[in-house]
Amino acid sequence: MSDLPAVTHRRVLRIAAPIVLSNATVPLLGAVDTGVVGQMGLAAPIGAVGLGAVVLATFYWIFGFLRMGTTGLAAQAQGQGDAAESTAVLLRALIIGLAAGAVFILLQGALFWAAFRVAPASPEVETLARSYLSLRIWGAPATIALYAVTGWLIAVERTRAVLVLQLWMNGLNIVLDLWFVLALGWGVRGVAGATLMAEWSGLALGLWLCRSAFGPALQAARARLADTVALRRMAQVNSDIMVRSVLLQGSFTAFLFFGAGLGDVTLAANQVLMQFLEITAYALDGFAFAAEALVGQAVGARSRPALRQSVGIAFRWGFGGAALLACLFAVLGPIIVDLMTTAPEVRAAARDYLPWLVLAPVIGVASWMYDGIFIGATATRDMRQAMMVCVAAYAVLLAVLLPLFGNHGLWAALMGLNALRGITLARRWPAIEARSTAAA
Repeated sequence: MSDLPAVTHRRVLRIAAPIVLSNATVPLLGAVDTGVVGQMGLAAPIGAVGLGAVVLATFYWIFGFLRMGTTGLAAQAQGQGDAAESTAVLLRALIIGLAAGAVFILLQGALFWAAFRVAPASPEVETLARSYLSLRIWGAPATIALYAVTGWLIAVERTRAVLVLQLWMNGLNIVLDLWFVLALGWGVRGVAGATLMAEWSGLALGLWLCRSAFGPALQAARARLADTVALRRMAQVNSDIMVRSVLLQGSFTAFLFFGAGLGDVTLAANQVLMQFLEITAYALDGFAFAAEALVGQAVGARSRPALRQSVGIAFRWGFGGAALLACLFAVLGPIIVDLMTTAPEVRAAARDYLPWLVLAPVIGVASWMYDGIFIGATATRDMRQAMMVCVAAYAVLLAVLLPLFGNHGLWAALMGLNALRGITLARRWPAIEARSTAAA
């Protein structure tokens, strides 16, 4: 057990603000990638880069649990004052990330074959996409290992370092994009090469930013790497998060699938409106990440007062941010829709369903915040079970509401899923709080 610093509004904002700024840089990189390839004056390279990026993002997303699991476990070690275990958590996650990336490289032929069977493209686009993928896949170990680096930095409240890392990687990627594609004329492989170099340089910078983990505690941490109890706990936490994430992603995929059955205009309008949910997630992520770090440390220290302060203050900022977003969407929503599409029929349809997105931040904030709280407490089994209940209820809502109300029913079902996620986690939290802060 260790003495924890006081949980204050300033401390929450110090963790959350850099994450929000970091997230704001993500869409910029995708826009530059598309823009520089678009200067070639051909459609196929744009499609190839977009398709290749989606394929890799899908593969890498499987290991997204490393970010969340590392944060929860390392934050608890931090709360216990156990520097050696905090470093061991990072080392185990790095080993998993590097090994997983190596497996992707070895299996790239089979993986790319499967990807193009699932998402077929024209021969020209597929050829260019394969060229892009065959270069970018060599960054897989770095990209997946960076999940571990990011998770550890969040756990020790060094989110400014996360912002520096994101700015460096995206900035270097953009500069190299412009040089390789526009100046050297390397086309699709230039975009891939720029990202590859940014990924490996990002891992090098990330490890340097984590250098405090490799100090006096390193030797003790290395001795604990194969600790069976810690490995079993890590496996349980990560597998629970992965199952929960697959169920959540499947729910969003089902939303898009059913939306496609309602016609091209509705599908396009839904795609535009989904960007409002992404904006919400990016904006509220910072407070959820703050909850992960602070709750994890409080649980590690077995401090119920610190735990309640962490949850209370993080929730206040989360709800405040959600209310602000709802107001902004109510006022600026039509303008945002018009910026995203020029098609009159899509604009009209999007405006029709826009009220759901005005409500979305307020309806969904509890689910996002409780996700961070449960990750910090490593109550991942409860997260998984709650998600299974919510997805089953979501299926019932879809079956009832979609035939009756069409796309309004589809959005109502999705809002119902987010509301249920918050409700089911809230019901489980008192027992988890008592369990997490009971005397060891």
